[in-house]
Amino acid sequence: MTEIWLIRHGETDWNRARRLQGWQDTPLNAHGRNQAQRLAERLHHEARNGPFDALYSSDLQRTLQTAEPAAARLELRVRPEPGLRERCYGVLEGVTMDRLDIEQPQAAAAWKSREPDRILDGGETLRQFHNRIVATIDDIAQRHQDERVLVFTHGGVLDIVWRHAHGIPLTRPRDAALLNAGVNRVAIENRRWQVMGWGDVAHIATLAKDDVV
Repeated sequence: MTEIWLIRHGETDWNRARRLQGWQDTPLNAHGRNQAQRLAERLHHEARNGPFDALYSSDLQRTLQTAEPAAARLELRVRPEPGLRERCYGVLEGVTMDRLDIEQPQAAAAWKSREPDRILDGGETLRQFHNRIVATIDDIAQRHQDERVLVFTHGGVLDIVWRHAHGIPLTRPRDAALLNAGVNRVAIENRRWQVMGWGDVAHIATLAKDDVV
């Protein structure tokens, strides 16, 4: 069994502005950097109960910047993994939520429909995104059997993880918290996923933000 601790990146200015990020390489803001430091201390404390064996991160800077303080505190190497990126939102990237229907009505309708195979102009379909995330995390679990692994990633990725572990269809509305710098634990054995804990932000109290942008 592999125990994977999945952590969403800290806050960015685009999170605060409710601007879709996707593959845009946005940095953490000061608030997000504070979240990353507090998270590092939390993980250092958790390591007393058993070491973390590896640390993976999406290769976008908001996740790398969240992972780096923890990696330094735990004396682990950050392993960049493009397969852990957020969904590519194509022409919707950079647009604020309140402007989607105005600036990109067709793409906005495709995104909001939650139809798994509906084309999103310049981006991934929901099914393509789902398949990429499941394959990447299954691969990490296979490489680290009977180990504890940290994975720094994105809100949309966590939504896929929650759905896959609970058998929730892609078409259903989101029903899980996706908190900035939150800790989410999943056990994987023989490609079967089980949620062990979700949305834990005890280390940052009121500093967490719940959104998928």
